[in-house]
Amino acid sequence: TRGVPGETYAIGGRAERTNLAVVHAICDALDRLRPSSGPAPRPRRDLVAFVPDRPGHDRRYAIDPTKAERELGWRASVTFEEGIERTVAWYLANEAWWRPLRDGVYAGERLGLLPAARGAA
Repeated sequence: TRGVPGETYAIGGRAERTNLAVVHAICDALDRLRPSSGPAPRPRRDLVAFVPDRPGHDRRYAIDPTKAERELGWRASVTFEEGIERTVAWYLANEAWWRPLRDGVYAGERLGLLPAARGAA
C-alpha cells in the first residue's frame, strides 16, 4: 500500500548464500520432508553434480532490501531456512500446478548455454 507505481523494490531477507549453499538447503529440506526410500537411501546432497560454469552465472544469491525496508516498511518474517522449507513443502504438495510446466515447457535441460554450444554439451 506504500509502494510508488513504477518503482522497483528488491525483496530479500538479508540472508546471502552461495549457490551451493542454496542447493544444499533444498536437498536437506527434501530429505526431511520426503526421505529417500530403498535399501540404501542416500542424502540428496550426494546427487549434486558440478558442471562447467556458464557465462554470466551468479555464484551467490544476495539482495539488498534497504529500499523496500525504508520506503515500504517491509521486513522478512521468516528465516532463509524456514522459507526454503516452506517453499519445498509447497512444491511437494502442489505437483498438479508444476507438473504440466515440467512436462511441457521445461524438461529440465541445462539453460544459459549459447545455441551453438547446446549440441556440444
